Amino acid sequence: MNIEQIYTGCLAQGAYYIESNGEVAIIDPLREVTPYINKAKRNGAKIKYIFETHFHADFVSGHITLSKQTGAPIIYGPSANPSFDAIIAKDGQVFKLGEITITALHTPGHTLESTTFLLKDKNGKDHAIFSGDTLFLGDVGRPDLAQKAANMTQEDLAGLLFDSLRNKIMPLADDVIVYPAHGAGSACGKNLSKKTVGTIGDQKKTNYALRANMTKEEFIKEVTDGLLPPPQYFPLNVKMNKEGYDDVDDVIERGTTPLTPSEFEHLANETGAIVLDVRHQDEFAKGHIPRSIFIGIDGNFAPWVGALIADVEQPILLVAPEGKEEESIIRLSRVGFDNTIGYLKGSFEAWKKAGLEYDTITSVSASELKKALKKEDVPVFDVRKDGEFKSEHVKNAHHTSLDYLNDHLDEFPEDETFYLHCAGGYRSMIAASILKSRGIHNLINITGGFDAIKEAQIPVTDYICPTTL
Repeated sequence: MNIEQIYTGCLAQGAYYIESNGEVAIIDPLREVTPYINKAKRNGAKIKYIFETHFHADFVSGHITLSKQTGAPIIYGPSANPSFDAIIAKDGQVFKLGEITITALHTPGHTLESTTFLLKDKNGKDHAIFSGDTLFLGDVGRPDLAQKAANMTQEDLAGLLFDSLRNKIMPLADDVIVYPAHGAGSACGKNLSKKTVGTIGDQKKTNYALRANMTKEEFIKEVTDGLLPPPQYFPLNVKMNKEGYDDVDDVIERGTTPLTPSEFEHLANETGAIVLDVRHQDEFAKGHIPRSIFIGIDGNFAPWVGALIADVEQPILLVAPEGKEEESIIRLSRVGFDNTIGYLKGSFEAWKKAGLEYDTITSVSASELKKALKKEDVPVFDVRKDGEFKSEHVKNAHHTSLDYLNDHLDEFPEDETFYLHCAGGYRSMIAASILKSRGIHNLINITGGFDAIKEAQIPVTDYICPTTL
């Protein structure tokens, strides 16, 4: 028996390759499925099953393409109703894979169809669970994403999740391994651990939601407390996972259309496409196409695209480092953005050589900010997350989290120069690009972000100041 976790950091997502005696099961595959197929071929094995723990919201799974290319059936838990052929497993239904078995344990709560898959070894001993978004390390799946589809409140779903955990998962032996669908960085939970593999016993000791003496009322309150609004692209990804999508190879073929600067400019004007620049933030600051949006491929790329562009149907024109065009298109497709219509051949250097207009972003060191603050009361905007801001921030700083920047554009000064920062410089450059695309140009980015601000010994405070937005 071989179990391999295939973890994708930018999505904080774990897919699983399980092989026994020449037969393979894939759990929650990524959109690009060739690596799974090639791995099975190298091992002389055949992909027999594709298990989906639920209809994912934060990424587009590769289940449909993988089934099409291998003939393996897609398996969901009870109450799933996809638009394509699939096996809808009964609670407790067993699937044989080589010398092992995989049992479907219906664990509704995150969604109604959420199912945990229990793997038993060749001796029939419980070995591991693939818990999807039902149980994470350090947390459980948020119960507010499926409210509309389930026609239930988040409290109702949280109550179901409490029962699922107590009746199906917590009775398992402490040495049973937990393989979750996500780790830290995912928006599918509040307090996910950076670890991606654990045990039932460890979770009983450390996971707040598995406290032995916890009442259902306490669970519901704690699980639903502090939930931030989910990213706008989540329902669109659920729809694609449930109803179908284009083959990723077709998406790549459409997107990898090289365009000269004049063709690129014409297509941008003709289609209303977003120009998405995925180079490093320092390169973007030095020069970029006017009104383009920066989201660097070397950062937490796909989730920020989903959160800030939101509409998966939006046409996208790509400015990428040379040789990174296809990777960028694949990573966009992972969160459902399939409408890349071409890329700038020769990247931004080709645009400059063509003599076309370009824009820059003024960036200064934290030391320069310190000098400015000593001379006058200048506005400082912090675009980190709420928890980061509450922990520590520049005295009298304004706060507008990048996640919700588009909802607070009118809170930035139109004429007065202001300073912008995040933790290290990636998110503030995204924010700067969005603001400039909306006609707000009177900004200065702080190189190195809050880390540099602390090094420069700029006064900070750990309470929420009155000017917080």
